[in-house]
Formats: sequence, C-alpha cells, structure tokens
Amino acid sequence: MISSEEGKNINAKNLSLSCRVNFSKMKKSFLIFDFLFLCILCFPSFAFGFHDYETLAIGSKAPDFNLPGIDGKNYTLESFKDEKVLVIAFICNHCPTSQAYEERLIKLTSDYADKGVKVVAINPNNPASLRYDELGWSDVGDSFDDMKVRAREKHFNFPYLYDGETEITSRKYGPVSTPHIFIFDKDRILRYNGRIDDMENPHKTPHSSDARNAIDELLNNKEVPVDVTKVFGCSIKWLEKSDWMEKAAIQWAKEPVTLDTIGISGITDLLKNNSDKLRLINVWATWCGPCTTEFSDFVTLSRIYKERDFEFISISADDPENKDKALKFLKNKQSSGTNYLFGEDDKYKLIEAIDPLWQGALPYTLLVEPGGKIVYSKQGAIDAEELRKIIFNDSYIGRLYK
Repeated sequence: MISSEEGKNINAKNLSLSCRVNFSKMKKSFLIFDFLFLCILCFPSFAFGFHDYETLAIGSKAPDFNLPGIDGKNYTLESFKDEKVLVIAFICNHCPTSQAYEERLIKLTSDYADKGVKVVAINPNNPASLRYDELGWSDVGDSFDDMKVRAREKHFNFPYLYDGETEITSRKYGPVSTPHIFIFDKDRILRYNGRIDDMENPHKTPHSSDARNAIDELLNNKEVPVDVTKVFGCSIKWLEKSDWMEKAAIQWAKEPVTLDTIGISGITDLLKNNSDKLRLINVWATWCGPCTTEFSDFVTLSRIYKERDFEFISISADDPENKDKALKFLKNKQSSGTNYLFGEDDKYKLIEAIDPLWQGALPYTLLVEPGGKIVYSKQGAIDAEELRKIIFNDSYIGRLYK
C-alpha cells in the first residue's frame, strides 16, 4: 500500500506471461523477458511503477477546478483569488502517512492564516478503488461522507474538497501519493511541489520543512531554492483500480471455510484470549434472522483488519445435527476465518460461558482484548460502523502513529 513515488505497476503476471508459451516460441519468450528485466534494472520507476498522470511542472499555471467541500460549498480557484500564496494539499482519510500529516496541515494553516496564505486540501481517491486491507489503518474510508467525519473529529481548519467521483482535477495536477503538496504564488504559478517535510513520524522533528521553506521564500518575493522533492505515502486510488473487488472475489472463493465443534472448556479458553490479537466473537444461528442479515458485516470487518492484530471468531448456536446447514451458510458468506459450532445440548451453559451478563437472545457479539478484558458486548444486531470505530480506537489497533 505504501510506496515512494509509485505509479503504473508492471504486474508480475504480465512479466511472466511471455514465458507461458509453447516450446517453439521459448527463445522469443526469453528475449522478451530479458528486455523487461533489463528495464527493471535500469529504470527503477519502471519496476515499482510510475503514477498514471504526469505531475504538474514547476512554472505551470494552476489548473482551475470546481469541487464540493465538506461544508456544503463548491470551490474554484477564484474562491482564493485574494491570497498571496495558495497551498493545495492532496490528502485522504485512509492512508497512515496522510493521517500523520493532519496535525501539521492544521498548524500550517493557522500559522500562515494572517499572512495571506490559504491551505486547501483535496481528496483525490475514488473510494471504490480502495481494497479492504487498505482500510485497516483507518476507522473511515475515503468517501465524501467519510471526509466529513474525519474533518469534524480532527477539527480541520481548511477547506476539504472531494474529487473522488471523477478525479478530473487530480489528473490535471498529477499527485503521486497522499500526501502531496503544490504551492502557487500570487499569480498562481506553481513554485513548489512535493513533500510537506522529510519526517513521516509526527512525534519526531523534521530535518527539512520543505513546504514552510517554500512559503516563506514566496512571501519574501524570493525564488524557491528547492522547488521539487520526492513524496512518500499511499498511491492514488484512481478510478481504474476499482476492479479490485472482482479480483478479490476470485481469491476469497478459493479460501477454505471450515466449521469445528467446540465445548464449554474451549469457549472458556477463547474468552481468556491468551493470544496477542484483539478478538471479535459473534454467536449466531442459521435460524436467527438478524444473525444471518448482519453476518456479512463481520466478514467485511475481518477482511479490513486481517493484516492487523485482530481476529474474528464465529460460534454457531445451531443444534449439532444441523452442522452441515451452518457450514453451508458460512461457505456462502466466504467466512474463511475461525468458525465453531457449539457441540453441546445445554444452551444455558453456552450463555454462562460466553458472558454471565448475556440474557440469551441472539445474536450476541463480544470484543475481547488479549488477557480476557471484554471491551464491547452487544445483544442484538450491531451497528457495523460504530463497531468498526470501537475496533479501530482500541489500543491494540489504532493509527500507525498514535
């Protein structure tokens, strides 16, 4: 997910395609492969990708735009005509590097507010192009509504504009990653593009505050000595990447789904949670309407946080003789994590083992930290977005830089 100045990837599948031919064409295949390999060695950007759209060159005029802001207004270049310096920052919600610069953008805005400098943020990402695992470092995605949530919670003091629907503006500016900053003078000529500073970790002091340096030079009517720097962050989620779900569905369908039997002692061990992962447990049954309706939300949560210290465990309360029916349901939902069926007849023992405070109605959901501390419990249907926030805000998950 995180790369330095990434763009058009050469897919490993394409690299090997020339090798999958019949023997009579083998020599030609090797020549093609050797050529591609030479390109990779000689041109690193070819190997690791170059972004899909050319970055606006220094000396260029700022492309105009007309984008909706989270405050209900639409903004164009004309909206900032009286500012001496215009700073356009391409950021997003999901990217941990972009998150790491949120406070710095807020401070940059306040520090220069009375000096004729305007900071404007644009989210270039198409939310449908975000894979589930790319959402694992955030409590929200990159949709327009998600932007409103993030701006409200973090008290953004700059306009936050959405370009994810068409990405027309983003294609004109050509950001490589989030964050990527563009600084224009009073005539709206691009004088700097690149990083905000050279230190991703917000708890450490940067060695070079590139964006501030550029702003200060422009305010003093001087040339910007370093007008282009490399950027570091998450790749732009262009519309072309929105086919990821189709590709992922093929992979998910290949993952095995199993259903094991568990008894009281096993459930007791689950609740002790001697693992190093935050454990989400859902008790459900095939005959429970709310259970089957919300189950897909649990599968989605497991996919979002699968690369984090997190695991989802389902426990079916179906009668043991209905194990095949429960397994069929799990396969239909592609629940390839850990699934159990309570193998005893006394459901009241199950209730007491899960949580003495549980009254017995299904579904029942628990969030258990390592060591057995229950930090969330819910009888009845969950609010998936609320639960996602609770998971993300737990000390075992959270942001990259807390």
